[in-house]
Amino acid sequence: MNENLLKIRHSASHILATAVLRIFPDAKLDIGPATETGFYYDFDLPHKFTAEDLKNIEAEMKKIAGENQKFERIEATRSEAENLIRQSGQEEYKLGRLSDIPEGEKITFYKNGEFCDLCAGPHADSTKDLKAFKLLSVAGAYHRGDENNKQLQRIYGTAFETQEELESYLKRMEEAKLRDHRKLGKEMGLFAIDDKVGQGLILWKPRGAKVRQSLQNFILELLNEQGYEQVFTPHIGKLGLFRTSGHFPYYKDSQFVPIVERDALAEMAKQGLKVSEFEPRLESGETDGYLLKPMNCPFHVQIYKSDPHSYRDLPVKLAEFGNVYRWEQSGELNGMTRVRGFTQDDAHIFCTPEQLDEEIQNCLDLVKAVFEKIGMKEYRVRIGLRDPKSSKYVGSDENWEKSEAALRKAARSLGVPFTEETGEAAFYGPKIDFVVKDVIGREWQLGTVQVDYNLPERFDLSYIGADNKPHRPIMIHRAPFGSLERFTGVLIEHFAGNFPTWLAPEQVRIVPLGEETEAYADSLYKKLKKAGVRVGIDSGSEKLGAKIRKAETEKVSNIFVVGKREAENGTVSVRSRVHKAFDGARSQDEALKLILDDIANRTLPDSFLQ
Repeated sequence: MNENLLKIRHSASHILATAVLRIFPDAKLDIGPATETGFYYDFDLPHKFTAEDLKNIEAEMKKIAGENQKFERIEATRSEAENLIRQSGQEEYKLGRLSDIPEGEKITFYKNGEFCDLCAGPHADSTKDLKAFKLLSVAGAYHRGDENNKQLQRIYGTAFETQEELESYLKRMEEAKLRDHRKLGKEMGLFAIDDKVGQGLILWKPRGAKVRQSLQNFILELLNEQGYEQVFTPHIGKLGLFRTSGHFPYYKDSQFVPIVERDALAEMAKQGLKVSEFEPRLESGETDGYLLKPMNCPFHVQIYKSDPHSYRDLPVKLAEFGNVYRWEQSGELNGMTRVRGFTQDDAHIFCTPEQLDEEIQNCLDLVKAVFEKIGMKEYRVRIGLRDPKSSKYVGSDENWEKSEAALRKAARSLGVPFTEETGEAAFYGPKIDFVVKDVIGREWQLGTVQVDYNLPERFDLSYIGADNKPHRPIMIHRAPFGSLERFTGVLIEHFAGNFPTWLAPEQVRIVPLGEETEAYADSLYKKLKKAGVRVGIDSGSEKLGAKIRKAETEKVSNIFVVGKREAENGTVSVRSRVHKAFDGARSQDEALKLILDDIANRTLPDSFLQ
């Protein structure tokens, strides 16, 4: 986001708060930042905002923009800031935000018209600089993102430098609604989420499972070409394993812990609480129990460690479609793209320092091959680096410098824009994230490659080098899809449910016309089924038009219509949603070859090849 757009969006959030206070003077304000897609502001108000309220608030915002109110920056001491907040009647949340500002750091307010807000800026010069903005929706948002706090009302909006940019964005938003994977996933029968199972836990239905299996088969082919070995690991492991890796307690708040630690149990007992149901099942001599795995890494480390290794064995490449579990706040869950249980297309490479550059490059080539096959040709790269001031990172400065240098070198080789983001590294090492654009221009973070000198150290991994002495391997973590759930959700929206034939849950549907063609349709069905095509047959009594519409609604890739003439001639009439060149009368063998070649080549639909 450029500086001017940041100023416009941040100013829009202040204009929003100004408008809300004019209409609802008793509203309490929390926070209102600019975002990558617009802005929002959080309000505490007994009245629930309605669609009509949003219209009125937006109208008031336009009025305020026309008033040409200047944005005035005010510096204040801490005591002056407290007085300003109390005078405005906004101490309930703003005093807490004031206390977040470290001692010695400048405290500033921005004033426009009658409104004055604790804020670091930046802002536009005047409200008249805002010419293109729109309020979008209202949602619940817990204060400070903590579900133990009060739920506030968050009004979302967006703003751009020009009206044309705003209209283009709103058009994309409308298109996104039509592509919403939650809506399409339900209509296409791909997946379900059930409260009795748990929010954020995906139930893959048979049609969705076919999409998933196709993705797994695709990545397995690429992994086999690069010499990976498949492994399988349990869903739980001893808590001590994750203490050694550092995942516990570094990510304690985002983990499912099906045990309560001994110190917590003791504290509960002191308070007179019943703790028997929380007691972990322990092996003799153990002091804590088991954890649902949030990562696959420690298990792969132990597989590597279970055998001695020579430098001649390396690289060792272990891959797994491993299920992991992470506690996400309920307000952050979103269909398949933000879940609590998911399957990573995970792999870990154990290599020598001399092999590191080549293996990183192989990982990047793998990610690029995935993007090419799904028609996501535009992407950028983010390098997540350690923040030297933070205490959350493990390992020596020397190892961090070496791993960060290796990723910078690899990123330059891609020939695409990349940014460096301090503080975005994993606690054990820096990473490269791929941010791709889908067909309507939205960005998604997919695919990651991480270099890790630290877990091999923490687990005391080694190999025997050419000098017959033990050496420490380097570990690479990589996941081209990220997770099968998120990746599938993104693909549903990317293709608007119109998957290429190789991914489609139903690749061909046979539509017989009349009872006299059913025997012919059935023999064709068996032929396609035997050839490995995912095929269905519609023997209902509806007319042809209704059957075609039904198949199109259910996003079937190709329709084979068979009437009396086709039965007599041994042909089919093809109607394809993916390739117009397939349409027309064809022999059975010719039609089958078209479908099988399309599947084998994993061809994109026509709309992606233009």
